Amino acid sequence: MKNTYWLFAILLQILNLGHAQDKVEGMIMEGNAAGKHLVLPGANVYWLNSPIGTITNEEGLFAIPYTGEYDKLVVSYIGFKTDTLTITQPKMVHHTLQPSNQLDEVVVEQKRDAVQKAFLSSENIVTINSAELLKAACCNLSESFETNPAIDVNFNDALTGTKQIEMLGLTSPYILITQENIPMVRGASQTFGLTFTPGTWVESIQITKGAGSVVNGYESISGQINTELVKPFTDHKLFVNGYANQNGRYEVNTHLNAKVAEKWSTGLYVHGNKRSQKEDNNEDGFLDAPLAEQLNVFNRWQYQDAAKGWVGFLGARFLVDDKQVGQVNFNPETDKFTTNAWGSEINTKRYDLSGKMGYVFPDMPFQSMGVQIAYSKHEQDSYYGFNQYDISHASLYSNLVFNSILGDTRNTFKTGITFAYDKYDELVNTVDFNRVDRSVGVFFEYAYTNLEKLSLTAGARVDSHNRLGTFFTPRLHVRYTPWENASLRGSFGIGRRAANIFAENQRLFASNRQLLLNSSTGPIYGFEPEKATNFGLSFLQGFTWEGRKGNVGLDFYRTQFNNQVVVDWENPSQVIFSNLEGDSYANSFQVELNYEILPRLDFRTAYKFYSVKTNYQNGLLQKPLTAKNRYFLNIGYTTNPKENGAQWRIDYTLHTVGQQRLPSTVVFEQNYQLGDASPSYALMNAQVTKVFSNAFEVYLGGENLTNFTQDNPVLGANDPFGPNFDTSIVYAPIMGRMFYAGFRYKLN
Repeated sequence: MKNTYWLFAILLQILNLGHAQDKVEGMIMEGNAAGKHLVLPGANVYWLNSPIGTITNEEGLFAIPYTGEYDKLVVSYIGFKTDTLTITQPKMVHHTLQPSNQLDEVVVEQKRDAVQKAFLSSENIVTINSAELLKAACCNLSESFETNPAIDVNFNDALTGTKQIEMLGLTSPYILITQENIPMVRGASQTFGLTFTPGTWVESIQITKGAGSVVNGYESISGQINTELVKPFTDHKLFVNGYANQNGRYEVNTHLNAKVAEKWSTGLYVHGNKRSQKEDNNEDGFLDAPLAEQLNVFNRWQYQDAAKGWVGFLGARFLVDDKQVGQVNFNPETDKFTTNAWGSEINTKRYDLSGKMGYVFPDMPFQSMGVQIAYSKHEQDSYYGFNQYDISHASLYSNLVFNSILGDTRNTFKTGITFAYDKYDELVNTVDFNRVDRSVGVFFEYAYTNLEKLSLTAGARVDSHNRLGTFFTPRLHVRYTPWENASLRGSFGIGRRAANIFAENQRLFASNRQLLLNSSTGPIYGFEPEKATNFGLSFLQGFTWEGRKGNVGLDFYRTQFNNQVVVDWENPSQVIFSNLEGDSYANSFQVELNYEILPRLDFRTAYKFYSVKTNYQNGLLQKPLTAKNRYFLNIGYTTNPKENGAQWRIDYTLHTVGQQRLPSTVVFEQNYQLGDASPSYALMNAQVTKVFSNAFEVYLGGENLTNFTQDNPVLGANDPFGPNFDTSIVYAPIMGRMFYAGFRYKLN
């Protein structure tokens, strides 16, 4: 059916002359990179907020009654972006859908930006697509948020180089991190899990502020980050990305995709990285970045039969990740568990299997059902000096979801059942901690959508957990449009979780602190489960000034803990784990401005204020290593692309981090004592990309261009087996100015 677009268009116009004008008729097509149009049989066409719908025939043609009662025509097709057309009279419609990697409906009314703000959704959602991810090297998921102010990226410790993310002032354990809506970074993978997803595998990232949907579970407290991976059906046949930086880090990513049958496509994704160069720029005798190797192989299969309403995915992944940190002269073969030199090794193997199957009822395109099943096995063997930490975590997750309407498409609902199983085996020095967690839950979520004024999503779930008990989780999101291009939102939700205190706080093993558990008879390490309430308000206003679009947003969120496992390291010689006694809360305020200053010159800036306080042994204190004030700036410029796609892209990002309260070091020798707060500092990153064609591009960038580094990040570095040794008090970069280069090759 190639190259028949105009023939069909002319034919339809002629045929239309003989029809009664009580129908909307037309053709739905697929647009591809070559500019050709292919018809889409089996596409769903229906009036928004009504039960009236149809599907296209084998030639992509449709006809749907027109009454004048409805004026929003929704066009959807599995694997493509859903579009909503405004129709005010019977007419011919020739519409082209663009490929998408989302199964859920998205209303598209204009060209997508690299970062999208949701005006019509009841939830406060920011979507980062692949264009935004290309603004930085983005070697893994933990490095994918540098150009967006919704997520804060902090430094985890002075050894591993791992970056920790925060949302609304709370660290990643309080964020539900999912991969295609399947929980991914949790349990044993909490510290290093974000580094296990290569950046090139990511198609888009959806960031939800506040308590998320009950469909995805009860663990979301401060928000949810969902990663959509590239799909064999829409990804390039061949993609190769190479990266190298001046500090000896090398990476390569290869994607191979093929259509193996009419309805089957498969993709093989291989990632490898290596760092063998020893860096000690501050000359403290410790590596500034780990010696590391990672091999990450992922194979997925995609099944798609849009005419019958079926789409499915199968995936299998294997990962090996090895790190060596510590003193420059540390040799594991001779120095492990000796005082010859201080060192650490963190060796991880991970296996993942996952499957998803969805079905859209052909005669009722607003009704669907799907099932998700995932299994993972995470094995980590590690030691930090004389501290040993091994963990094995086997996890099974399944979720069955049914979607339909109540009366018309303004009133929709989701309902289903979730089952989860987690088996933990941990060795902390000489003590074994083993447990099995099992839960089953049912959920129901109702959504009312009125694009003109109001959207509402109200959900509830009941879960029965062998350790957390039986509990109720409510969630509510409301969006109101007070005037044109404005969205006022409110949200409320409760979240619960079982704190994995050792896996989430591994950096504390790299010190000579004594670990103390002030536990009692609680079900998890002797502690009670964590519970928190999150509520927030946000406002988003779009505007047009000098013919160019922009938006300004404000939001305030508060997370109030009813119970929490408090990690108290105010005493330099101890780490005390205990259940909360008193208050613990996180207040977050953000104001953000996005505007296209000149054609193809985008400007984004934000200011954030955090008040995050917890009752420690010494009273109610601001959480250590959390800046109260942060400022963000990103400027991006692209030249007008030529016919072959050639263009320049230039991006600049500034992060200003205010003072951070430091935990006490008063018992250390005076040479190792720190002040009460860290100094403020600024980080600058920049990247220039030269796109030679649609197939090839190169990029050159720099990080920490101001060359700001923390003084004495390793306390007691000259005596790592002495009482003053501590690598956990890190508030700024360890590595100085760093330059990198890379290339991307694509074959469609």
